[in-house]
Amino acid sequence: MAIETGDTVSIEYVGRLDDGTVFDTSRESVAESEELDHHPGREYEPLTVEIGAGEIIQGLEDGLLGLEDGEEATVTIPPEEGYGEHTEDRVVEYATDEFTGMIGGQTPEVGMEVQTEEGLPGEVTAVDDETVTVDFNHELAGETLEFEVEVVAVE
Repeated sequence: MAIETGDTVSIEYVGRLDDGTVFDTSRESVAESEELDHHPGREYEPLTVEIGAGEIIQGLEDGLLGLEDGEEATVTIPPEEGYGEHTEDRVVEYATDEFTGMIGGQTPEVGMEVQTEEGLPGEVTAVDDETVTVDFNHELAGETLEFEVEVVAVE
C-alpha cells in the first residue's frame, strides 16, 4: 500500500549534507562509524511519524508519499523544504554586559548554545568586549539535505 496523508509510517534513515557528511541517522551502526555523538544516550530505532501532521520537515514528508512498505529511496530536499534559508535577520547582536546578565553571569564564548524564553535555540558566533553575536538560524538552514530512507512499516 502506497503511503498517503494520514498514514503512520516507520522509517530507517540516514541524513546527509551535499558533501556527504552524515548529520543524523536512525541506524546505530552508521552513527558509530560516522562518530556522531551529539545525542548521548540516544536509542537508535526507526522513526515513526504521521504523514501530514507536520512532525518532520516538509521535504521528507513529501518524499515519503507514494512509497510502499519495504521500499528504499533517496530523497533530496532543498533548503526551502527543509530548515529554510540562512537569513541575517535571525543573527542578533547584544551588548556584552546585557547578554552576560541574560545568561546568569556566565562568560559568553563562541560555540555556546543558548535558548530564548520562547525556546528558540541559538549559537554564540562572536564575542568581543562590546558585543555578543547569536545566530538563531537552525544549524541546517541553507543546506540541501539528502535522506536515504527505508520504509519499515505503513499503518
